[in-house]
Amino acid sequence: MLRIALALSLTAAALLTPTVDALARDEGSPGARTLGDRLFPELGNGGYDVLDYDVRMTYVDSSQLMPASVTVRAKATQNLSALSLDAAAQQIKTVTVDGRRAEFRQEKEKLLLGPASALRAGKVFTIQVDYTADRGQHPTPPGINLPPGMQWPMRAWVETPDGFAVMGQPDRAHLFFPNNDHPSDKARFTFRLTAPNDRTAVANGDLVTREPHPDGTTTWTYHTAQPMPTHVVQLAVGRFRGITQAGPHNLPIRSYLSTAPFQGKDLTDDMERTARETPDHLAWLAKELGPYPFTGYGVLGLSSTYNSVALETATLSTYGAGLSLPPKEQAPTMVHELTHQYFGDAVSVATWDDMWLSEGHARFYERRYAASRGWIDLEKELKSLYQSDQKNRTTIGAAGHLKNPYSVLFDTNVPGQLMLEGLHTLVGADTFRRIEHTFLDRYRHKSASTQDYITVANEISGQNLTDYFHSWLYSDTTPPMPARPNWTT
Repeated sequence: MLRIALALSLTAAALLTPTVDALARDEGSPGARTLGDRLFPELGNGGYDVLDYDVRMTYVDSSQLMPASVTVRAKATQNLSALSLDAAAQQIKTVTVDGRRAEFRQEKEKLLLGPASALRAGKVFTIQVDYTADRGQHPTPPGINLPPGMQWPMRAWVETPDGFAVMGQPDRAHLFFPNNDHPSDKARFTFRLTAPNDRTAVANGDLVTREPHPDGTTTWTYHTAQPMPTHVVQLAVGRFRGITQAGPHNLPIRSYLSTAPFQGKDLTDDMERTARETPDHLAWLAKELGPYPFTGYGVLGLSSTYNSVALETATLSTYGAGLSLPPKEQAPTMVHELTHQYFGDAVSVATWDDMWLSEGHARFYERRYAASRGWIDLEKELKSLYQSDQKNRTTIGAAGHLKNPYSVLFDTNVPGQLMLEGLHTLVGADTFRRIEHTFLDRYRHKSASTQDYITVANEISGQNLTDYFHSWLYSDTTPPMPARPNWTT
């Protein structure tokens, strides 16, 4: 694994450990360096709850190095003598805690901090980290064993012909800025991106200001009114065509579509044609799930393959060149990412073992949307998927207990969809909808676990459905599909 040299003197590095130990004896104890996630045991940090992040970053043309800083405002949940952030592939310059210089060192993908004085439980404090982000660094995620000479194929920093975008899911957001990189610790964000005047900077949330500077650059400031998890952050710079629409209840829809050619072809008009279907998707999904949960929405279309995926970056779903496909071909994917704004972004997973809550729901509504338009035979498709479930379960593991951590990117979609279709059959359409609405209302802008969903389902249905959920989410064997006695795997 690549290690970044610290901007820290040997004297300061030597002082860090004894200073932290002394504080631990006299005034508190270090926060945990993990939140104990089964699939990603190195992710997250204990002892505090992040309230908001303020990220500043400057894009420099023809360079992969970007001067940056992040200010983290957090609340201590214990007496803290030392604490840590997730951070990787960054040149850390200085760190302060409440304005006073803090000792620090980097160890694997952690930034370890020794504040000048202990932080008392309940105290709101700030950490500022000044650093240089390097878009050329793509360290292999911890826990991934690759054959010699093979590189991890997913790129967190996605280069485009005229700038960049990012993809932080599931555990790469701390390559962009030091943070508490676990979905259970949500926060509000402010992004201040500076770029040349001929580019547009884009990020999650609402555009607050555009501030031009005498040196030919402009700083774009965005702010999220609601909290979100780190893994759905989006930061992008490029030449974009902006389009504005109104969604249900006059929801502002602001989309950004790259004008840079992709493989020699200008796709902007085709992207715009597809992106303009967004109000229809919002209206359809609002009938199923209720009002959209954020203050605005839009899509980001890139001149890139974007790792051959789309991503539910909060308030601004991100697509590669595939956004230029005809609406019929791209619409189900767009509904999928839009569903994630409810399941995954507004209601985040408590642990990565709960990812079926996000992906299963996105797949469920994606395929129902396609069926509502007459594009697929849903029952025939479900039967085919069911027949493959046992083989997939044996190879990948059950949706709630995957064998490989990176299966969370792809392998909970279909089993989650099958389980939800069976639940829909068991309880009926009206009760199913009440379960969905109750769950979303109860946990909006929080994180929720599988057990939280089971509790809501049992409460609303008046049935004990725990065994049903456990058979689908944790069993090695595919359970029977409700009301389909002739289906076999």
